[in-house]
Amino acid sequence: MAYQIVLLAIIPWWVWIIIFLALVAIWDIFIQRKHTIKHNYPIVGHLRYWLESIGPEMRQYFVANNREELPFNRIERGWIYASAKKENNYEGFGTDRDIYAHQHVFIKNSMMAYKVPQGHPNELDPTFIPCAKVMGAFHKRKRPYRPASVINVSAMSFGSLSAAAVEAMNIGVKKCGAYHNTGEGGLSPYHKQGGDVIFHFGTGYFGVRTPDGNFSMEKMKKLVDDNPCIKAIEIKLSQGAKPGKGGVLPGAKITYELAEIRGVEVGKDVLSPATHKAFSSVPELMELIEQIADKTGLPVGIKAAIGKLDQWEELANLMLKTGKGPDFITVDGGEGGTGAAPPSFADHVSLPWVYGFSSVYKVFLDRKLTDRILFIGSGKLGFPAKAAMAFAMGIDCINVAREAMMSIGCIQAQVCHTNRCPTGIATQNKWLQNGIDIPLKSDRLAQYFKTFRKEFLEITHASGYEHPCQFTMDDVQVNLDDNELNKSLAYAYGYNKPKVPFNGVQELKDCSYLGGK
Repeated sequence: MAYQIVLLAIIPWWVWIIIFLALVAIWDIFIQRKHTIKHNYPIVGHLRYWLESIGPEMRQYFVANNREELPFNRIERGWIYASAKKENNYEGFGTDRDIYAHQHVFIKNSMMAYKVPQGHPNELDPTFIPCAKVMGAFHKRKRPYRPASVINVSAMSFGSLSAAAVEAMNIGVKKCGAYHNTGEGGLSPYHKQGGDVIFHFGTGYFGVRTPDGNFSMEKMKKLVDDNPCIKAIEIKLSQGAKPGKGGVLPGAKITYELAEIRGVEVGKDVLSPATHKAFSSVPELMELIEQIADKTGLPVGIKAAIGKLDQWEELANLMLKTGKGPDFITVDGGEGGTGAAPPSFADHVSLPWVYGFSSVYKVFLDRKLTDRILFIGSGKLGFPAKAAMAFAMGIDCINVAREAMMSIGCIQAQVCHTNRCPTGIATQNKWLQNGIDIPLKSDRLAQYFKTFRKEFLEITHASGYEHPCQFTMDDVQVNLDDNELNKSLAYAYGYNKPKVPFNGVQELKDCSYLGGK
C-alpha cells in the first residue's frame, strides 16, 4: 500500500494520462472489432462518437432556427412552457413564419367579434369550453358523457410514462376539468387521483386480460364498477406511431407493480400482437362495442390511424343499417407520437392527421352519420390555431400527448424509447422520476390547458362565434400550390362539415352529465 502511494506521488499526473490513452489505443487497435473508426483512428474515434451522441442537443440549442425543428419547433415548445407557467407567451415585432408557405393556415376573423353577454359562463370563466356533443347520447347509453373540456390528455400508458408523470397529469386534469386517457397499459393507481378517465385498451388487453392473453368481459365490468372515474372506453385499432404493429415492453421494465396492473408476468417481455383476438372483422368489432356498452353502460369508441378506407366504409354502412356503432372515433395522425416505432412506420405508414381525418370523416358525412359520433383529433393539435382548423374540419375534442408531456417538463430529448428520459417523464428509473414535483407539474398541466382554452376561445370569438363547434370549413383557408394559391378548407379537402347542434354554452354548462364535476 505504501509503495503504491509513493508511486503515485513520484509519477507526474500527465504521465498517467499518457498511460491511460495508450491503453485505450491498444484496446481500440488490437482488442475491439466492432468499430472501424476506433480501430483506424484510436482515441480520436471516441471523440467522433461522443460528438454524434450530443448532436441533437447541439442542433436544438445552437444550430436550428426557431421554426426549423421537428416534431415541435422552439417557438411551439416555448409557447407551451410559457403557457404552463402562466408567463408571457406573446411574441413581438410580427410573425417569423413564412405565411406564404405551403399548407400555412389562415383563420378568417369577423368584422365584429362575438361579444360575451353579461352573466355568460365565459364572463365568469374565460377558460370554460365544454364539448358540444355528448358521448353515447345517440345510442342511448346508460351513462352518457359530455367532456367538460375540448382539450384532454391522450392515450399514454403507465409503463411508457413514469408513475410520477401519470399522477401529475391526472391531478392536473382534475384541476382543469379535462379527462385523462389511460393508454393501453391498464388503469393504475396513478390514474385514480380524481380526474375523469377514458379507459383505453389495445391488442394486449392489459387490465382486462385473461391469463392466456384474451379479452375478459368480466374483468372489464368489474373494473368499471369498481372505478367510477372511468367515463368511457376506447378500443385501440391502431396508433399513429406504428399502425398494424404491436408494442413491446422489455422484461427489464416489468416490475411487480406493472405486472399486477397489466396482468402479465414479472421480468418477462410483453409483446402486444399486431391484431386483436377479440374480433377479426368489422361486424365482430361492432358486436364487441355493443357488448361492452351493454355490460358497462358507458360510451364505447375506437381509435385508429387512417390508411385504406374500405373497412371504414363497411363500418359506416353497418352503422347506417343497424343504428348501432361506436359513440366516438379518435383519429390519430400517422406522423407518430409518444409510442416508439421503427422509422419506416413513423415516416411512411398511414396518413398524416389532416389527410387521414378528412378522408375518414367524408365516409361518415356521405352517409349522414356525423351527428351520431363524437370525433376526437390526436396529432400535434395542441395549439389554438391548429385546433380552430381541426374544429372547422369536423372534430369535437382534441387529445394531446407530447404537448401534455412538455407542459410538465419534457424537453424533446427524443429518448423515450431508451428508459433514459432526462426529465423523469418517460422512464421507470426511480432516480430520474424523483425530479418531478407532482403538485407543481399538475398545476402546470392544468394551466397549459386553461391557457390553451382561453386563447382558443379568443380566436373563436374573433371569428364571430360563441363556441368552436360553430367553425365551418369556409372560416379557414390554407395555402395550396402556386396554381391554387390560397383556398378554403372546404375547397382543399372536398367537403363541408354539417352544423353541430348548439344552443349556447349556458345549456352545455347546465347539462347533468357534464364531465369534470
